[in-house]
Amino acid sequence: MSVDFSALSAQSRLLMEAALQPIQGSRFQPTGFPDLGAAVYEAPDCNGNLIQMLMVESAQSMANRLEATCWNEATGRVHDTIDGIPYVSVDIQNSEGSSIATTNSLLEAHRLNSPYIMRDAAFGAEFRRSAKLSDDGKAGVFRRAALAQAAFRYDPGSVLHGVFLEKLDGRARLQRCLSGCIEAHGIYRADSGGVKNDRIAPSPKMLEGIVSGKVDAAQGFGNVPFHRAEFTAQQITAYFSLDLAQLRAYGLGESGERFLIVLALWKVRKFLEEGLRLRTACDLDLAGDLQVTRPKDTCSIPNATELGEQLPPLIAACRSEGLFVDPPITQLTFPGKN
Repeated sequence: MSVDFSALSAQSRLLMEAALQPIQGSRFQPTGFPDLGAAVYEAPDCNGNLIQMLMVESAQSMANRLEATCWNEATGRVHDTIDGIPYVSVDIQNSEGSSIATTNSLLEAHRLNSPYIMRDAAFGAEFRRSAKLSDDGKAGVFRRAALAQAAFRYDPGSVLHGVFLEKLDGRARLQRCLSGCIEAHGIYRADSGGVKNDRIAPSPKMLEGIVSGKVDAAQGFGNVPFHRAEFTAQQITAYFSLDLAQLRAYGLGESGERFLIVLALWKVRKFLEEGLRLRTACDLDLAGDLQVTRPKDTCSIPNATELGEQLPPLIAACRSEGLFVDPPITQLTFPGKN
């Protein structure tokens, strides 16, 4: 089955959702936030009654997880299905010019706006020209479509997942076209605990006179009890939104738009099939197939294999039309030339 582009041509959004469940048992651990912990809140149900809700995975975390579907950690390269997709690779060198690490725009948290990329003055100037951004500090019309086309040329993921190139221009922002989150409905806390056992000295005092310096639980000595908060839920749902109107506004042409739509759907499918172990104590599984809620009853989403078969010819079309930089991998070094 292929993507039915005709069913999407008059739509502004493609909304999808999938029911999830713990792969074993009933408990799961949600994402946590500094100084907040688990994000528990209230929302009305279909009858207007308030129920307890929980954010299992935030939009910003989901963006990272969807991006990660492109990269094969075992081989250290992009997934074979999307071979030929453009991205910026950086060789990080020490003061002697020896390579100590590598990174790229597919892995960096801010994509093209990674400091390892945008500190390269030559690349910054090249990107500025491609995006038609003013470099003289004077007022001028900002063309968001030109920025999107430049980002698409070097790293299509920056168009799908958004980027803010404030060092080039304070207006140079692309919001996410593909976003998602995971919410739990009707939640209950499942509090538990445990203890880290010290088989040598259950009490740090037992080591006084044997170990010099301070000896306490902060150094890892002794038995240390701990508290653990997990949750159960009546329902866990993953939500995904693809902003089709925004994609069209970028003027990428039919090949560019179709490539991004199929890439976005492939990422969603790959995440649902392979990326649902969110944390050690949050291993989820599909409780039903991915459902389209808008446009309802007019289209369905192919599986990851079927979507993957559509990507190589779409990548080839974008390359032949000059939408991608050639060669597709832009190689930089850090520190770059300033």
